[in-house]
Amino acid sequence: MQQRFGIMTLLTTLLSSTARAFVVQQRTSAVLSSARFMSSTDTPAPIMPHDDEKMPYYALGLNLAMQVGGQGNIKTLLEKDEMELVLEGFCDNLRGTSADPRIVLQTYGKELNSILQERSSRIVDLVKKEGEEFIQNFLDCNDEAVQKESGMVYCPMKEGEGASPTLQSTVEVHYHGTLTDGTVFDSSVDRGQTISFPLGGVIRGWQEGLQLMKEGGKATLLCPPDIAYGDAGSGEVIPPGATLKFEVELFKVAN
Repeated sequence: MQQRFGIMTLLTTLLSSTARAFVVQQRTSAVLSSARFMSSTDTPAPIMPHDDEKMPYYALGLNLAMQVGGQGNIKTLLEKDEMELVLEGFCDNLRGTSADPRIVLQTYGKELNSILQERSSRIVDLVKKEGEEFIQNFLDCNDEAVQKESGMVYCPMKEGEGASPTLQSTVEVHYHGTLTDGTVFDSSVDRGQTISFPLGGVIRGWQEGLQLMKEGGKATLLCPPDIAYGDAGSGEVIPPGATLKFEVELFKVAN
């Protein structure tokens, strides 16, 4: 019974919170992905598949798909023919032509959860292994890089001369964050604006790495998943188990 409710919650929550999520997504998109989607004023507007009267409903479908896709990156767990079956079940349920979903989930929910959990674990293990290889290659290519006991790698790019922060400090920084394949997931540099925040409120990799820096310094930090976002990842931009690379410049420390 617990398995069934877990799966049903995924879809019922999406439908009940779609309008709110759409507004939140609009508000946060500039922060999370401005570098990717707003970097050029010359980018032509996309061609819409329907006229303006129909597009709001099409947008609803896109929003639902984006939310489902963000739930554990489900689209990466399925083969093409399996995705077609998912879409068939989704559409049949919306149209009211499906078998009783409660019976279907009672019958097949346990098997579904096992499939998704096994595939998710396999993908996370692969991502972690790629991260470990990335870190080792970085260490091999950068003599000045040091790996700490936590697994965090600190590589100075420019030595600072000011104060070093503590966990109680508020810091002002520029940063450029990428995945191991070079994908930019967030960058204050690309946005052209520094950011200030309490150091004690960010991921452990940053907490440890910035305490090794001084005002005016710049460094590369490699953060394995245990001191970043772990097996959960973060939304659609940071996969579960991901190792993260940051170039960080520390401008100001306030205690």
